[in-house]
Amino acid sequence: MLNTVDPVWPLEERAAALRLPEGFVFGAATAAYQIEGAVRADGKGESIWDRFTRRPGAIVDGTSGEVACDSYNRWQDDIVLLREMGLRAYRFSIGWPRVQPGGTGALSAAGLAYYDRLVDGLLEAGVTPYATLYHWDLPQELQDAGGWYSRDTAHRFADYAEGVAATLGDRVRHWTTLNEPWTFCWFGHALGEDAPGLSDGVRGGLAASHHALLAHGLAVPRIRAAAPGAEVGIVLDLNVVSAATEAEEDRAAATRFEGVQNRWYLDAVFKGSYPADILELCADLLPEIRPEDNAQIAQPIDYLGVNIYRRSVIGAGGDLPPLNFARVNPPGRYTATGWEIWPPCIRDALDFAHRNYAPKALFITENGMATPPEPLGPDGRVEDRERARYLVEHLEQVAEAARSGIPVEGYFAWTLMDNFEWASGYTVPFGIAHVDPATQERRPKLSGEVLGRIARAGA
Repeated sequence: MLNTVDPVWPLEERAAALRLPEGFVFGAATAAYQIEGAVRADGKGESIWDRFTRRPGAIVDGTSGEVACDSYNRWQDDIVLLREMGLRAYRFSIGWPRVQPGGTGALSAAGLAYYDRLVDGLLEAGVTPYATLYHWDLPQELQDAGGWYSRDTAHRFADYAEGVAATLGDRVRHWTTLNEPWTFCWFGHALGEDAPGLSDGVRGGLAASHHALLAHGLAVPRIRAAAPGAEVGIVLDLNVVSAATEAEEDRAAATRFEGVQNRWYLDAVFKGSYPADILELCADLLPEIRPEDNAQIAQPIDYLGVNIYRRSVIGAGGDLPPLNFARVNPPGRYTATGWEIWPPCIRDALDFAHRNYAPKALFITENGMATPPEPLGPDGRVEDRERARYLVEHLEQVAEAARSGIPVEGYFAWTLMDNFEWASGYTVPFGIAHVDPATQERRPKLSGEVLGRIARAGA
């Protein structure tokens, strides 16, 4: 249940008091399938999400990203929105099947032209582009050939990444290889809740994860070669994990969960090896991991992006054997997705990554709050004070992390505007701007206005 905001909580005062380092980046993030629409325009290929949304019952409200925010045609409106809110950075993703319809072969001139226009428009408006190469929309033809269960997909991703970087790298400096491999690998391959909808348990989650990380490692040097001066990183959805009780079985379950949520990815990228406890626990469920894979995955990167929405309180349970955990929801404030609002989680995640892995730079690449659908008020505005409070509370924690010496360099709100929210459809908007589904008109919400004020003052 979504809790209401205490009306006396001093939102404006606390927002005005926020201070972040000089040069700190304020922006908003989106993903191609969630906003672009135009799923068959100009030769775009089918993605696993195009296919998955046609599966009966897969999406809560039976919708899809076929139209979404129509950003393929209204990208200029998106840039106006960023400018209006005072945000000077935009994290967006490249639709793989839009620029390489089948996942192999020559890139599509028409698909690349869309991103050419977008990047040029952003730069002209004084907005810095941050490009993500994979935000979950695998070409369906690659899925039919094995998808993330196949080593070949990792090589196809590296080819695609090099081609896109060669086209846009003269203007785009900041590149992310993958967005949230934990989510697309486990929810898409272990639990069946996201595309491609496979329910293969731990075996599926680990196989997809290894090949996705291999794709990252193969792509990094090829992006650098194609786009000299590029800054390359990966975005991980980290959760600081705590045990539900001090009981040994709960503490052990929390360690197992944390191993696959955080350390599986962080150890591979920064240490060149997977965590020994997870390798031992899941020895009979591992994919082929070749001796050279670890070094390939651990290519040096310039930054780590952290997507963080909540903490994880974990106890012993029966989920995903042999991980055998259960998520526990303590009393407190929750969003419309059922995620606990726990602002210290964002500082804890930054501190965990900094202390244990020491990336050169850190960005909060996603952070935001889902609510029930929000109608416009009589004055044509959305007074989403709860979301504005969420942003301020979490940015306060980011500011504390920066003051403590953690090299956090930017914050991207999820998300720029209400859009297709994956398996939840349009039922749980995260946007800091409202989108009228009939007219596609974009309007900043109170949360967007507050974030813009912080950006103008803090930057």
